[in-house]
Amino acid sequence: QVQLVDSGGGLVQAGGSLRLSCAPSGGTFSGAIMGWFRQAPGEEREFVARIGWTGTTTAYSDSVKGRFTISKDNSKNTVYLQMDSLKPEDTAVYYCAATTSATTNPRMYPFWGQGTQVTVSS
Repeated sequence: QVQLVDSGGGLVQAGGSLRLSCAPSGGTFSGAIMGWFRQAPGEEREFVARIGWTGTTTAYSDSVKGRFTISKDNSKNTVYLQMDSLKPEDTAVYYCAATTSATTNPRMYPFWGQGTQVTVSS
């Protein structure tokens, strides 16, 4: 069974940067739309960004627009989330996910990574 493996989280000071990566293990998600979500303690899972299969179509939440960049390298079968100008409120567990629908609804993403913790200190 194909699984998603996300990585790259860590502890960073406010204003710093991190790059998250997501790659499938055991196969590929050919043609899939890939998304990044995050969930802070006590909060619902929140859409962050998504990218289409070709990489030409992207979407971002208002809270990260202009600071985060989603990209992909199909030759490496990997999706990235470059996070710049990080703020303490960006602290959360970040998950990558795959779907066939261009949606921000996490319930429409059937495949998920295990999550990677991002902590931004003030």
